[in-house]
Amino acid sequence: MRTIKTLTAILFILITTAAFAQKKPVMYGVILDENRQPVEGVNIYYADIEGTIRTVSDRTGFYRIELPVNRKVIVWFEHISFRLSSVENISLQANDKFEFNLLMVSGYQEITGVVIESDTGKRRVEGLTAISPDVIRNIPGANAGVENIIKLLGGNSNNELSTQYAVRGGNYDENLVYVEDVEIYRPFLIRSGQQEGLSFTNTAMVENVDFSAGGFQARFGDKLSSVLDITYRRPVRFGAALEASFLGGSLTAEGVSKNGKWNAITGVRYRDNSLLVNSQETQTNFRPTFADIQTMVNFNPNEKWELSFLGNISQNKYHYQPLSRQTNFGTVDDPIALQIVYDGQEKDEYETYFGAVKSTYKVSDNFTLKVIGSVYHTQEQEHFDILAQYALGEVDTNIGSDTFGDIRFARGVGSQLNHARNNLDALIVNGEVKGLHNIKKNQVEWGFKYTREDIRDRLVEWEVIDSAGFSLNPPRIDLPVNDQPYNPYFGPLVPYQNVRATNFVEINRFSGYAQWSRRAKLGTADIFMNAGVRAHQWVVSTRGANGNSQVTFSPRVQFSIKPAWEKDMLFRLSGGFYHQPPFYRELRDSLGIVRPNVKAQQSIHIVLANDYSFKLWNRPFRLVSEAYYKKLDDVNTYTLENVRIRYRANNDAVAYAYGLDVRMNGEFVPGAESWLSFGYMRTEENLNDRGYIARPTDQRLKFGVLFQDYVPNIPSLRLYLNLVYNTGLPGGSPSYADPYQYQLRLNDYRRADAGFSYVFVDGKKQYPQGHWLSKFRELALGLEIFNLFNNQNAITNTWVRDVYTKTQYGIPNYLTTRVFSLKLNVRI
Repeated sequence: MRTIKTLTAILFILITTAAFAQKKPVMYGVILDENRQPVEGVNIYYADIEGTIRTVSDRTGFYRIELPVNRKVIVWFEHISFRLSSVENISLQANDKFEFNLLMVSGYQEITGVVIESDTGKRRVEGLTAISPDVIRNIPGANAGVENIIKLLGGNSNNELSTQYAVRGGNYDENLVYVEDVEIYRPFLIRSGQQEGLSFTNTAMVENVDFSAGGFQARFGDKLSSVLDITYRRPVRFGAALEASFLGGSLTAEGVSKNGKWNAITGVRYRDNSLLVNSQETQTNFRPTFADIQTMVNFNPNEKWELSFLGNISQNKYHYQPLSRQTNFGTVDDPIALQIVYDGQEKDEYETYFGAVKSTYKVSDNFTLKVIGSVYHTQEQEHFDILAQYALGEVDTNIGSDTFGDIRFARGVGSQLNHARNNLDALIVNGEVKGLHNIKKNQVEWGFKYTREDIRDRLVEWEVIDSAGFSLNPPRIDLPVNDQPYNPYFGPLVPYQNVRATNFVEINRFSGYAQWSRRAKLGTADIFMNAGVRAHQWVVSTRGANGNSQVTFSPRVQFSIKPAWEKDMLFRLSGGFYHQPPFYRELRDSLGIVRPNVKAQQSIHIVLANDYSFKLWNRPFRLVSEAYYKKLDDVNTYTLENVRIRYRANNDAVAYAYGLDVRMNGEFVPGAESWLSFGYMRTEENLNDRGYIARPTDQRLKFGVLFQDYVPNIPSLRLYLNLVYNTGLPGGSPSYADPYQYQLRLNDYRRADAGFSYVFVDGKKQYPQGHWLSKFRELALGLEIFNLFNNQNAITNTWVRDVYTKTQYGIPNYLTTRVFSLKLNVRI
């Protein structure tokens, strides 16, 4: 009761203080296009000390935005169908009102009082890549969304069924994801991409997406590779959006109260991967249900205070009953096939509950305070019993034969039984305070965070392999030699693999950061400087033992310079120390045993970048080149199978990564932005001084294209193309194989996804009142073709042995084939 009274008193003081404050100046007006028609959906924003302040024009083109008192700002006007415009050096006094009416144009032009230029703002100098929500929604992919785009920028992945991505030699666990300043967690037990279902991020709710592939500031957390920072939309009017396809659908609704103090946006999603999974070689009874509901509610009692709630409930049920499979491989002269008949089923379920409350209070024009609290709870089960009986042999290639395509002579027969009863329950609680101060030309940010992780985990998993009626022993040296059928075997019968563990783990973490930023002049050049440091302390406690208290410090710096050249170029140097204190999965070794004293992995990261904005064909383009180098110590080595990562948990390696990323975006087709990206990367590790070998994510070359086009005579008919080429990853090795003895690579990954859409209504194409289409803000119907050229891409290998020659064969596990789907987009 005392706590409630104290909070009530604080709330009363804050509201009372704001009531006597002066009113901010207001900028307002109407936005029209070249035909003098109102433009709806224009993003109007400016960068302030607490972040980006924004609003959106309504159906009549009217907008209204509050500006800071007596401080110069640049107000930007952004719309996907028009050129970026800005009004510079606006400085107003308290209670002022300034009317500014804008004519937006689709071609490059300078308007009186408006400067049209490329974005030289905060994201550019900090090395953040901004991704348009419209591009995210339009670009096709088997797992369309934010991650689909990131894989073509700094990240990469050879698995279209997964939303996970690796960045510059890191693995899937080394990427930070924030939504509304809150760190997002993923389920623990997922082992294959087809089990994932839905990404946390609801694309229909997104407003801003910023991505950094390395060299990011101290205000972002303790991970080695990348950061994805997502902001959800603050509604300014009622609206609804519907997306439906053969893969599922989503429904999003948003609204604002009459007094404007409350606004909310809610999204419901459902996904069914049957269309994709049924295109694979394994014939199955596949019954997945992936669904979630997500909401964000904002309350603005006054101009200085915002209280937000973000909640998510997700339920993924993956029920899988394989029936049969045939994979043909070998050569033309020696064709071989693997035929498998399955019995059994798999039942995996993942239920996650997430809630976060954020309070943002502007104490003064120079000080903003944020208080954030979040809770994440996941309950996961992985239960399966699957018996696979296989025959490996030569294929009948006689076209006239009744057994054409079947195995005519078996080189090897056998069976494999996999069993698991894995259960996990994790509760993660966070409390965080952040501050931002604007002191003359300097900006100071700080934060302090407490995290408690409570994890209960039971792992029971074993595998029995039988070849021609003889049980195979595990790859251990302490068992008698088994050379059946030539000699009898008198040793114990044990599973080929057997993992059993029960873990109760508690982790308490304290972390914090402080950083300083400043914009200044160096001669005629503009410069930006940033320096900061993070600290992290944690203790791991288990029922068997308590770990030692560990502390890390991570200093980081950024320096950007924009010379006063005729060419619009910016140079950026960033880097520092990046530590990754172990999360639960990194503490658990391949036998399921938790090792509480695993150290934080450490990376010294240096990034040198050039950002060049230019005009080609009288249209804006941007070329960003980044060269990077990472030196890694205390590396926690791991094996990677599909998306399942198993760590050795012993910090017994060192590693390095270096490479070059180049990407260019611009209007290759007038009015439609496209992206080209190219990357070269090399990463290797040295385990116990045995020498350097390729890491599991050593993907040397990658090439990606995001292309948008339309038919000139039918501009409403549009094309969206997503092209990916990645060289093969090291992998596909037998379980627990020594990586120093197995360094083969999977085949190159090649994929093309295409989307064809007819747009009935959008920001450019409107209808007069009374027309049945005038009720829609957006209406489009399209056809999507996944894996357009039907390339066979493999993610892992299934290993079977020929009992006569003792040869093991790696049979590729192919991903999805060509699939067609219809897609409907509606927005009102």
